[in-house]
Amino acid sequence: MQATPQTLNDPASFEKFQAAQGELTSALSKLMVVVERYPELKSDRNFRDLQAQLEGTENRITVARNRYIAAVREYNLVVRQFPSNLTAKMFGYVTKPTFTVENEAAIAKPPEVKF
Repeated sequence: MQATPQTLNDPASFEKFQAAQGELTSALSKLMVVVERYPELKSDRNFRDLQAQLEGTENRITVARNRYIAAVREYNLVVRQFPSNLTAKMFGYVTKPTFTVENEAAIAKPPEVKF
């Protein structure tokens, strides 16, 4: 699921986006549990490459998520602060929802790849 400006302005769509992010993290965790049960799978070169790619993807998602949270925090601060809040109200700018997840500590932690 892709985050578009329409997604950010629609609370229901934004909630679906957050749920999709949580499901992705959960699916990757389950994959790692399966890998731990099958040592011969861990030794396969292609699977090791896949693990490295997944780790890189998770790290990029974490960086993008943190950048989004910081940008929304800064935007919301400007929209609420005087005197810029007067201009924001005049042009219809409203605060945006921040990205939240059920277990932020688990998502903020980079994924572990064990060989």
